[in-house]
Amino acid sequence: MGSPGFGNQNNGQQQRLGITEPISLGGPTEYDLIKTRELEKHLQDAGLYENHQEAVSREEVLGRLDQIVKIWVKTVSRAKGLNEQLVQEANANIFTFGSYRLGVHGPGADVDVLCVGPRYASRDEDFFGELHKMLSEMPEVTELHPVPDAHVPVMGLKFNGVSIDLLYAKLSLWVIPENLDISQESILQNADEQTVRSLNGCRVTDQVLRLVPNIQNFRTTLKCMKFWAKHRGVYSNVTGFLGGINWALLVARICQLFPNALPNMLVSRFFRVYTKWRWPNPVMLCGIEEGSLGLQVWDPRRYPKDRSHLMPIITPSYPCMNSSYNVSSSTLRIMMKEFQRGNEICEAMEAKKADWDTLFEPFPFFEAYKNYLQIEISAESGDDLRKWKGWVESRLRQLTLKVERHTYGMLQCHPHPGEYPDKSRPFHYSYFTGLQRMQGVPVSGADVSQFDIRLSVEEFKHSVNMYTLWKPGMDIHVFHVKRRSIPTFVFPGGLRPSHPSKLAWESKRGSELSISGHAPPQHSQEGANHGRKRKLAEDSAHSLRNSKSLASLSPSTREVHPVVIASCCYEKCNDSEIISTSEEQSEKPDLESTRECHGDWDANGSSTSQDAEKLAIEKIMCGPNDAYRVFSEESDELEYRNQVKDFGENMKNSSNLDSSNSQEPIIPQKGTASATCLNSNGGSEDLEPAELTVPLFSGITAPVPQRKPLIRLKFTSLGKAAD
Repeated sequence: MGSPGFGNQNNGQQQRLGITEPISLGGPTEYDLIKTRELEKHLQDAGLYENHQEAVSREEVLGRLDQIVKIWVKTVSRAKGLNEQLVQEANANIFTFGSYRLGVHGPGADVDVLCVGPRYASRDEDFFGELHKMLSEMPEVTELHPVPDAHVPVMGLKFNGVSIDLLYAKLSLWVIPENLDISQESILQNADEQTVRSLNGCRVTDQVLRLVPNIQNFRTTLKCMKFWAKHRGVYSNVTGFLGGINWALLVARICQLFPNALPNMLVSRFFRVYTKWRWPNPVMLCGIEEGSLGLQVWDPRRYPKDRSHLMPIITPSYPCMNSSYNVSSSTLRIMMKEFQRGNEICEAMEAKKADWDTLFEPFPFFEAYKNYLQIEISAESGDDLRKWKGWVESRLRQLTLKVERHTYGMLQCHPHPGEYPDKSRPFHYSYFTGLQRMQGVPVSGADVSQFDIRLSVEEFKHSVNMYTLWKPGMDIHVFHVKRRSIPTFVFPGGLRPSHPSKLAWESKRGSELSISGHAPPQHSQEGANHGRKRKLAEDSAHSLRNSKSLASLSPSTREVHPVVIASCCYEKCNDSEIISTSEEQSEKPDLESTRECHGDWDANGSSTSQDAEKLAIEKIMCGPNDAYRVFSEESDELEYRNQVKDFGENMKNSSNLDSSNSQEPIIPQKGTASATCLNSNGGSEDLEPAELTVPLFSGITAPVPQRKPLIRLKFTSLGKAAD
């Protein structure tokens, strides 16, 4: 495979792309050429490029699908009694978007397709009715799965083995021209919300390709970043990480800032820029335009909901939206830590102390934590399971959000993006979430402290069971499992590793820190940001220590019995190394500096160029996006005080609980299961301080249902640990 884009450097006047000047206009060095070729070979060897036969097969399927929708719209026009001229002119077009349109899809990847139809072809009756019926009768179509009530209604199917996600947009036109340009703003005239969202995918994809200086370099870099994100467990929009379009927008912004760089340098600068990015400053490829149709665009100054977004990545086409609204504080923390790790490895690569294999080393999720939640789902048939899985996956991030809210962000969740089938039991799948106390939370000397997240679990299960297409046999259970008790079906070959996996970079990094006498940072930016919040919560909880206990509730025995867990730290995979964020993220910008940076970067990285580049990154984050800063410390603290006040009032008004000292753990009776209750008594990875031992959720929202299963997690100190 060649290296497209190497000679595509513009020595003349270069058009500026983006909302700021580039950081560097420098071209590639010999080092960049060599490392880029190595990267492309690595991606090729990893099987990320489809072969010619697969490419032809996809094109044939898309051509056949185009014929089908044209037949469908003529059938609809006749059924609705339109005159013969309109029947003859009746037309529908299909457009691809997503990874296929961007040119970064791999073998077996889904193809995102948008069908655009005329005003008389409705979504519910005609698209999910007549077209669905036509497709279901075709032998080459399998796994047909309509989801009409999704945020973006979609019909999933396989056509001759090619996976298709088919969306529909109904325009206000009577006749759809064959050469329709959907990039025009007028295409959104009188469109409903589902149509606007469906069109947005195609419009954003096309706009991204217009806003990058070198498409081939963009594609190679994006392939690399998607490959990296999947290996590090941060590729999943549905669980609160980032999906394909999010990564595309982040990579496109780096391409704008380094327009003449090759993929090797773009990958390095990706980690350098986003390690220092101060969220919630938004990432934007172009300015946000109000437009002429009155559609709502992302604007935290005007819309309170937009102020809650933690990692805004704004789409470049009208109406501009935040594509990463699913990100939570826990998933943002995890991604920032991964950016920091990537930056360190890229710097080590420049010093010839690491390679691409080190960067792409898989994240050892089932070795990273001592405690996990297992979300198990089941159904009675393959078709029911496919529908049930899709629904549950769309709700999984709510569990993380509820736990964060009910524990004031002090119990952190790490949702795993993948699902695991239990081959010993048909139609059973499990999802996993790692659990840990937030780094930097002080422990105030008590022997035992606890979280109770029963309401979080019950609310999550309740929302899942509200599925409108629920059938008997569609079940969901939530268990607590310790690291040593993780079911074997999650491991390759169904065999639990006898020894922890070799974490080359973490081990090497830890050795270097030990030799140099520097310990890894023990606090995160998030811990600093929550300092006042912790104090407020501690003060409030301290005054409520004699609140009534939850021990009187009679839990059922349906799911899991109480479990006492000894907290144990894995030597090579310390939580503090994997999860905490770097002190660098809390650095304040040098606002007095006005130094411009367009310097080149040599293979070894001169200190002068590096300092200038850092200043340029600071200017980009502090300058043009100031208008879109969404949080202020004062308003954040005020909101939190109100939460604590409501929490205290609810606790005082609680009347159905037995009084007990909240420092004592809740011990269920023999034969019962416990609430999802997390306990600790100290150590760098133990859970909550003793001041927060009262149930944080009691009375906040809905009353706790009686006779519900309880899950108890108890964390002892590191000194007493024995895994």
